[in-house]
Amino acid sequence: MADRRNLPRLMGQQEIRDRLGYSRQHTAMLIGQKGFPDPAYKLGMGRIWLADDVEEWIRAHRPALAEDPES
Repeated sequence: MADRRNLPRLMGQQEIRDRLGYSRQHTAMLIGQKGFPDPAYKLGMGRIWLADDVEEWIRAHRPALAEDPES
C-alpha cells in the first residue's frame, strides 16, 4: 500500500467547486478556460488536478480567495 505522506494533495472538480464556492456550471466553465491548470490525471471518473497548481491559479486569478499562508 502507498505511503500517503508522499502523495501530493489532489483535487477533483467537486473539490475545486467547494474551494471556490462556485456553482457546478461556473466551475466547469472555469476549468475549461485557457490559463486554468491542466489536469494531472484523467481517470474514468473525471479529471484530477494537483492542489498546488489550483492554489497557484487562485492566488494569481482570484486573490481574494487565496489561502492565508499563516494558516
